[in-house]
Amino acid sequence: MEKIRFGIVGTNFITDWVIAGAKQDERFELVAVYSRTQETADAFAAKYRIPHTFTSLEEMAESPLIDAVYIASPNFLHASQSILCMQHGKHVLCEKPLASNAREAREMVAASKKYNVTLMEAMKPTLTPNFAAIKENLERVGVVRRYFSCYCQYSSRYDKFKEGTVLNAFKPEYSNGAMMDIGIYTVYPMVVLFGCPIKVDASGIVLSSGVDGQGAVNFIYDDMNATVLYSKIADSSLPTEIQGERGNITLDRINIIGKVGFTPRLQAVSGKGKKAAIEDISAITDKDEYYYEVAEFMNLIRSGKRESAINSHENSLITLEIIDEVRRQLGVVYPADSGSI
Repeated sequence: MEKIRFGIVGTNFITDWVIAGAKQDERFELVAVYSRTQETADAFAAKYRIPHTFTSLEEMAESPLIDAVYIASPNFLHASQSILCMQHGKHVLCEKPLASNAREAREMVAASKKYNVTLMEAMKPTLTPNFAAIKENLERVGVVRRYFSCYCQYSSRYDKFKEGTVLNAFKPEYSNGAMMDIGIYTVYPMVVLFGCPIKVDASGIVLSSGVDGQGAVNFIYDDMNATVLYSKIADSSLPTEIQGERGNITLDRINIIGKVGFTPRLQAVSGKGKKAAIEDISAITDKDEYYYEVAEFMNLIRSGKRESAINSHENSLITLEIIDEVRRQLGVVYPADSGSI
């Protein structure tokens, strides 16, 4: 089987997770890593037996040793690094969020078209078998009336924040904050399933550093409503739910969809206390959750397609346009918003 040779940009824990999933696909070959320092590059290369290291991203982008690049650098670097790699003919799998804002994302999409290379946002839940199960069973709920999603996870970095140390996760210069980090997980699936909303209404808490700590966003569609809750300063155990006229679909977690259930609406019956049984419609798989995004990306490369039908350029752009509007309403501004790539 012909291999697709990958270079890695970013050596954090998410990269470790993605590599673990990617290794389940025989087409994946990890051949290079970029880091700002040789020491970090060498340590990461030794960990995964990577033969080539770079401390210049341009040199790695120019290198004939690689076919594709996985980018997991800080958000504010996504656009510039992706475009540099695409300019040199490299396919790009870029971590979510695709860019700091929709303007940057449009430039990335334009580069993908200009240089005829694949560009895909690494939003993993929407590419998993369990998300496919949701789409396959969606018509069973009848006319959809509401989408609700919640992802609230207290950040260990917030403790440092309260002590006066602002780490990267809460710095606007890194294009970070709760929506960009975890809120996007609630929005992207909504866009994939239902498209662009007509109206966005956001409220939230902006921290002293200038990024959002949490938020609540209401969306209006033609025949349905949607609400998402997200936070890095509080926890929640609420599931995600799609409510329809004939039933509902529930997801245990929106970022890692482990279990999916369908509950039909009971017809009017005599008596009290009768409840509908929940049908488990979860997919059975033996693959790592990160396997699917890398497999999708490599499928696109092999078929000569520039974008995924699911994690499409349009869906990524709509999601960032929504996030831009949420930030505008909350008053969250990034240096990248007025900069140029």
